Amino acid sequence: MQSDHSALVDYITANGEAAPDLGVENQGASTFKDFKTLVTECLQGDLTDNLRLRTVVRETFSNVDGIASIFIPVDPVHAGLVDFADIQEWYRKVADETSTSLVAAAVTLLDHLRQGIQILGPGQIGILLVCLENPLLLDPDILMIIMPKLTHIFATLTPLQATDFKRVLRGSLLRMNAKPEEIAHTFRQMVDIIEQAITSYILSEMEGPINRDPFVVAGTQALLISVSPVADDLNEEMRLIPYYEFYNEAIENAIEIKEDYPRWKTKEGFSFCSFSFVLSTGIKGDILKIESMIQMRHELQDAFFRAMFIGVNSPYLLLEVRRDHVIRDALYQLQGKKSHDLKKQLRVTFVGEEGIDEGGVQKEFFQLIVRDMFSATYGMFVSQPDTRLCWFTRDPSCDAAMLEEYTLIGRLIALAIYNGVILDIQFPTALYRKLLGERVDLSDIDELDPILGRGLHLLLSFDGNVEEAFERTFEIDIDTNLGERVSCELCENGANINVTSANREEFVNRYVDFLFNQSVKRQFDAFFEGFNSVMSDSALEIFRPEELQELICGSPTLDFQALESATQYDGYHKDTEVIKYFWNVVHSLTDAEKKLLLFFTTGSDRVPVGGLSKLQFVIARNGGDSDRLPTSHTCFNVLLLNEYSSEEKLRDRLMKAIANSDCGFFLN
Repeated sequence: MQSDHSALVDYITANGEAAPDLGVENQGASTFKDFKTLVTECLQGDLTDNLRLRTVVRETFSNVDGIASIFIPVDPVHAGLVDFADIQEWYRKVADETSTSLVAAAVTLLDHLRQGIQILGPGQIGILLVCLENPLLLDPDILMIIMPKLTHIFATLTPLQATDFKRVLRGSLLRMNAKPEEIAHTFRQMVDIIEQAITSYILSEMEGPINRDPFVVAGTQALLISVSPVADDLNEEMRLIPYYEFYNEAIENAIEIKEDYPRWKTKEGFSFCSFSFVLSTGIKGDILKIESMIQMRHELQDAFFRAMFIGVNSPYLLLEVRRDHVIRDALYQLQGKKSHDLKKQLRVTFVGEEGIDEGGVQKEFFQLIVRDMFSATYGMFVSQPDTRLCWFTRDPSCDAAMLEEYTLIGRLIALAIYNGVILDIQFPTALYRKLLGERVDLSDIDELDPILGRGLHLLLSFDGNVEEAFERTFEIDIDTNLGERVSCELCENGANINVTSANREEFVNRYVDFLFNQSVKRQFDAFFEGFNSVMSDSALEIFRPEELQELICGSPTLDFQALESATQYDGYHKDTEVIKYFWNVVHSLTDAEKKLLLFFTTGSDRVPVGGLSKLQFVIARNGGDSDRLPTSHTCFNVLLLNEYSSEEKLRDRLMKAIANSDCGFFLN
């Protein structure tokens, strides 16, 4: 990699300006107003004034006190905060005229900060925001001169400085007094600058293992220390930036998961698993898959070892169930299983049916489990009519037998994750928050019950007399899901406490807590016990709730173009005429028909984590032209396709097959 000094000299030489002399006297600007006046005078003057402007820029931007005096107010209201509008206005005025002076000054400032020649004192941490706002960072050459130094400074901030920076960034964004989308735009630019620097470096200059590269490590740490916590904080107040905008594809392509995961588990060296916000759900799913494979291999070896000295001990978790009693049989056979038994590879057989479980039988087993446990007659969960999302029943008489079934369901969902099976379940994000130990809030009611959510938002925003208009107390009526309405107090003596403007926020918080926590505590605790019996001490902690939801339920995106690009062929190739017919037909299907096709070929209508490009899909030749319907091996995601003579014939045969996919046209 070219040295910082030579890169700077090359840049200055290429832009036709002599290397700046930084030992000049201050030109007299001590506030933003003074500085703005001085800049305007210089821009309107002659060559001498232009040189004066460059001198001012070099002097001001090469030291902490110079920047702080102009851009960081000392008034008690905005102490330490910066005004993004002022910074952006100033850069617009001078960036073109003084680009090399700005770059040279920034390099001097950052070098001095790294070397301890200058120190960021109390109230000066906002200088780092001034550096990040520099529009010259959009130039790839300048980006790679400045960002290695800036990210190093972020990565070496003390805990106190890091906390202060988050406070200043958050306060400065809110100080903008602008529309949420404008605040989001300013914030996104900072995130993009750091992300782009990491990506550019990986693609053009990185040598050696990514986890040992000083710049990539510092850049990733800078994201964690500086902007990602602020995003999480402000996203609770406004739609600032989606979590997936922190994903970095260049890091994902360079990372060696099989080496990174053990480093994370042993806490030896830098691991991207500790900075999982830069990794997509697909990569996190791969990490969990590797963890499961390691654990399964360990249990397999352990079972063989025990068999040598103790006696027969199956290396697999074996379940033999009847189709019409699938939950009862699974409950009976899983009761009393130790945690290490649950971490063996799952093998399922149906009573009276032949076949070896290579994955297809397993998928069908989970489909039957899901169908039964979410049925209205089973009574374990209730579906909201508006959203079709399911939540635990609020049955106050929930007995030990019912709690055991909740434990089983939690265990089965965890087993599906552990064995890589996607489930068709419709839980709200609140469940995944609770599984990860995060708190729920009003947004979770918005998702589960939008009508109730709108009512609570109206209560919070109402300008009039809340007590008279709403006539509510801290007592609510709820449906027990058994056809009964009961009254429940949200706090002691709640029936006698009126909701007012002063306590309405407490009322809403208690309402949320009651619906998601207190009213279903025994049910969820039993569910979590079962879930945790499989997933304890696992890599689930690297997931966000939304990502855990995708891991369990699959991706919502039906991108069949991606599936076509990833498909492999046996006996055909992508330019075979019948293959062209096939994809023409597939791309013309409705989403519902595409889901039927997925079910027919894979045994599940769910899209795997990371999208259809992750599906190992194979189309195999099954003979010449024929009137036979296509068939499939769902265990291996293989479609057996005859070489039909026309697109119309292929469409007819395929549509008949997928329409009857639950009647035996696919093979396990």
